[in-house]
Amino acid sequence: MSEGEQSGAATTAATTIAPTPSASSISSSSTNDTAPAPKYAPVRPIDPIKMDWFWRMGRSVSRLVVTFLFDLKVYGAHNVPDRGGVLLLPNHQSFLDPVLVGVFLRRPLSYLARSGLFENPRFAWLIRRLRAFPVKQGAGDVGAVKEMVRRLKEGHALTLWAEGSRTETGEIGQIEPGAALVIRRAQVPAVPIAIDGSFEAWPKGKKMFRRHPIRVMYGPPMHLEHLKAAEITQVIDRTLRDLLAELRKKRNR
Repeated sequence: MSEGEQSGAATTAATTIAPTPSASSISSSSTNDTAPAPKYAPVRPIDPIKMDWFWRMGRSVSRLVVTFLFDLKVYGAHNVPDRGGVLLLPNHQSFLDPVLVGVFLRRPLSYLARSGLFENPRFAWLIRRLRAFPVKQGAGDVGAVKEMVRRLKEGHALTLWAEGSRTETGEIGQIEPGAALVIRRAQVPAVPIAIDGSFEAWPKGKKMFRRHPIRVMYGPPMHLEHLKAAEITQVIDRTLRDLLAELRKKRNR
C-alpha cells in the first residue's frame, strides 16, 4: 500500500470505517471446513440490527461532516431491509465511500478491511468496534469468505465493493466474481448502490479530499442466489451502471 493509500485509509476509518479491499481478494477462495477462521471473528458478540453507542456517535458525527463538506443527498435508503442478512454492493469512487454508504441507514454495517490495518493494536480496536474484519489482499482468503458468509447468515448487513478497487476515471470498472460467490453461499439478497461525486471529491492518487457535492442512490433488493455465478455478475454489472446513469440524470435536473 502506498503512503497516500495508508493516509487515506486512516482518515476514512477515523470518520466511520476502514476501506474495504477487493472483491477479487475473495473470488478465488473456497470455504473448506479445515481452514482456520478465529482471527476473523469479532472481539465480542455484535447484534446485527442494534447500533451500540459507539456506532451511533460515529454516525452522528459523520452525518454532520459529510452534509457540511459534500452536501450529501441520499435516495432510496428504504430499499435496504431493516433486518435480515443483506449484501450491499456499491460502486467504488474514493476512500469516502464506506462513510457515504452507511451514514444515513437505520442499521449498522459490517465491512472488510485490509489485514495490514489490524497490525496497530489501537487502530485495530477502533475498526473492530466499527464491525470491520480483516482480509488478505491479493490472494484468496478462505477465512474472510467464511466470516462474510457467517455474518450474512446471522442477519448482518455487509458491504462489498463489487468492482474490487477504486475507479481511476469516475466510471464503473469491471465487476469481480467475488460478490457472486458470497451471494450463492450465503443465500441473501443484494442491494445495488450508486455513488456519484465521490471521485471528484477524492480522486485516486490524491492525499486529501476537497469539497464537492456527492449523491448516493440505493436500488431495490435483488434476489440472485438462484442464478449461476456468471449470471449474477452480469446482473450486478448491468444494474449498477443503470443505477448510476439514473442518479446522474436526477442530479442534472
